[in-house]
Amino acid sequence: MEPTTGDRCGLHLRGDRSQLTATLVTGVGGFIGAAVASRLLAQGREVVGVDNLNAYYDVRLKEHRLEALRAHKGFAFKKIDVADGDALSSLASTLKGAPIVHLAAQAGVRYSINQPRAYVSSNLVGFANIAELARDAGSPHLVYASTSSVYGLNSKRPFVETDLTRQPLNLYAATKIANESIAHSYSYLFGIPSSGLRFFTVYGPAGRPDMSPFIFARKIMRGETIQLFDHGNGIRDYTYIDDIVDGIIAVLDRPAQPDADFDTSAPVADRSTAPFRVFNIGSGNPIVVRDYLSLLSKALGREAVIENLPPQSGDMEATHADTTALRAATGWKPHVTLAEGTERLAAWCRAHDSLLGA
Repeated sequence: MEPTTGDRCGLHLRGDRSQLTATLVTGVGGFIGAAVASRLLAQGREVVGVDNLNAYYDVRLKEHRLEALRAHKGFAFKKIDVADGDALSSLASTLKGAPIVHLAAQAGVRYSINQPRAYVSSNLVGFANIAELARDAGSPHLVYASTSSVYGLNSKRPFVETDLTRQPLNLYAATKIANESIAHSYSYLFGIPSSGLRFFTVYGPAGRPDMSPFIFARKIMRGETIQLFDHGNGIRDYTYIDDIVDGIIAVLDRPAQPDADFDTSAPVADRSTAPFRVFNIGSGNPIVVRDYLSLLSKALGREAVIENLPPQSGDMEATHADTTALRAATGWKPHVTLAEGTERLAAWCRAHDSLLGA
């Protein structure tokens, strides 16, 4: 039966409703959300996808991602804004005992400077609503998106989960630090296993058009000038989407456990006496941004037109993931090289020029 898109009740999934084992994926029309849902469906799992399909970027790209998901009988879509607590709470009875992968959020550093209220609504109110849904539904695991931006002013690299995260450089990062704190409080008070994943510059086919790989690709293909901030001297830990999905699924299938050896007189930030964990997930092989631009230009077969500019306010100078903890906990490791992933991105961009954004 085809899933509905606008109503707030009656999720139409196959099988006995009393045996529902679907995973809730929020932000399912987004880059990472759609990729996670696709993988879960390919594994034979059922997925309830939630997204408000806002116009932060071209909705056609979100619909493009959703089109493949809607072909699966095990997929049901609900057009809901996570900031709408009543709409989310209506899912609790249907999703009893369901794990949650929470990827819905207002993203973007630049946008957070100009539109801060959008981040308060989606990332703070929305996250609190998801935590309440996890509580009401008795979710066995809440996995949620954090970001490498939480490391803020920290110049020690690579970043380790136990590093201090009290000096965010922008509101987006501040909301993600708050998400980790809210998750811990719900894990501590209600025993909800929660795992936060600090993503490092995710790229790949059908990615976000507001992120540098897509901005670069779009402008290279159209012969437009690329504004290269900080003269391209920034360093980023680009991580391919398939590797990110591998990590999310690996964490999802291993609910966080309390740390029996946790020392409350010398606490660390990435674990607790509660069932709470935080992990970095990145390639661990950072590259200078101008060098990545050269790699992408080569993959697209065109030279980039560059305007060098000073650094942007709110941007981090460098990101570099230490993924020792994630590897130890799950056996995860990245497999896609930057060159291979960039070739795949370039091929998708050539085939989907109309979805690259303005």
